Amino acid sequence: MPKMRKKCDLPAKDCVVCGRPFVWRKKWEKVWDEVKYCSDACRARRGGGAKGVDLRSGGLGR
Repeated sequence: MPKMRKKCDLPAKDCVVCGRPFVWRKKWEKVWDEVKYCSDACRARRGGGAKGVDLRSGGLGR
């Protein structure tokens, strides 16, 4: 059985949109070098796609 890693030992990056740190996930194993965003919300927001969304408050900015 493979050796388990602690979460603190996993590689981390900063999101290019919000600047929050996020850590490696198994589903990103093959594409980790291409991952830039911490969430789907940040991916949608990258080019101004999701206007009115305030990620800090967790809801719509109205």
